[in-house]
Amino acid sequence: MTKVSLDIQSFKALASETRLDILRTLDGKKMSLTDICQSTNLHKVTLHEHLNKLTEAGFIKRIEREGHKWVYYKLSWKGESLLHPENTHIVVMFSSTLFLLFFGIVALFNFIKQQMPEPETGPLLSSPPPSAPSPFLYLTVGFFVAGSILSCVSLWWYSKNRTPRL
Repeated sequence: MTKVSLDIQSFKALASETRLDILRTLDGKKMSLTDICQSTNLHKVTLHEHLNKLTEAGFIKRIEREGHKWVYYKLSWKGESLLHPENTHIVVMFSSTLFLLFFGIVALFNFIKQQMPEPETGPLLSSPPPSAPSPFLYLTVGFFVAGSILSCVSLWWYSKNRTPRL
């Protein structure tokens, strides 16, 4: 299980059941103060105080656009990690997939470079002697297979975590 480190201010912010409900309401959404009021049945002044505490603790972000009068709130990375700690595993799997695919491409280029014929300066040979398959070919295939499997598992896990749970 992924660990989320919390300081004293974070604990104080999470001490209220109302603030936890606000975090659950904002899960995966960007909402205005009015939208959150309707979802949580709280008065705007009360909700504004709770949102300020959650913003100070770093669980939500306040999004203000210049020239617009509406202010939106959404979960920050810390808030997402608190509600969905399994997403950290998905990020690690995606980065491992990119790592494997990168090395697969490097191994493929090394294999192609090894297979390129060298220019000959001497008399032409009738046929080159047969050679064993290159280890770069095995590396290339291995990296691409492992990267493909990891990417499929990562995408499946990501889509499974994105479906709402009742």
